[in-house]
Amino acid sequence: MSDWRPRLVALDIDGTLLRWVDGAGTTHEEIRPAVYDAVHRAAADGAHIVLASGRSPHGMTRIAELLDLPVEGADRLWVVASNGAVIFRYPPLDVVHEETFDARAAVAAVLEHHPRALVAVEERGVGYRVNAHFPTGELSGDMIITEIDELVAGPVSRVIIRDPEATADDFIGLAARLGLHGTDYVVGWTAWMDLAPVGVSKASGLEHVARTVGVTAAEVLAIGDGRNDLEMLRWAGRGVAMGQAVPEVHEAADATTLSVDEDGAAVELSLWFPER
Repeated sequence: MSDWRPRLVALDIDGTLLRWVDGAGTTHEEIRPAVYDAVHRAAADGAHIVLASGRSPHGMTRIAELLDLPVEGADRLWVVASNGAVIFRYPPLDVVHEETFDARAAVAAVLEHHPRALVAVEERGVGYRVNAHFPTGELSGDMIITEIDELVAGPVSRVIIRDPEATADDFIGLAARLGLHGTDYVVGWTAWMDLAPVGVSKASGLEHVARTVGVTAAEVLAIGDGRNDLEMLRWAGRGVAMGQAVPEVHEAADATTLSVDEDGAAVELSLWFPER
């Protein structure tokens, strides 16, 4: 790959651009200088920078602003949100593609085993509609208390199910047993499950963006650390796992960089967009 250089750089946010807060399911909302500079070198070299996250759109615009993206004179930023279910341009926030599904059966199946679990659906531009308050810092925006039946009464792009009394392994085992027919899912670092339309992932969202800007998957560099990055890392021409990623993420990746605390994203970007 000596003559290879990415034309599109897909970046996860939490655990890739942002460092985790010790002992919490949240990240520090700050971009370290090395990461900021590396992203800007890539942009200055003409690479399309795409943020790709499980976050909902309103939780991603602040990160674009921290990165000062798009750079002056460039087209509006492409962003893949909600694990690929929502694609938007920024600024201003303009949704250009959205996938939705009927989540009622999947939510009911999970709640049968975790009846005290927390459930959230995005209320765009405001925050989330939830059946009960999530732990502080885990959701962006306001939390609007809503009955479960009302939460999933219509088509949704993504549902979050969170059980602070369970573990990630509990949710992984449950999802495998249930099958969750008609729905795709991903389990986070904790007992946090994202439900999504079948076939929708960060990879499918990035494929939409890449096709639109005239880039092939082989020309994409993707960096991530979570189970919701698996499809993205396999799809990209070069998929890179952060050092602190769980084993299955390392297995899906072509390479591993340093951890987020060691500015691993900047280290990887510097291989292709070095300081001059």
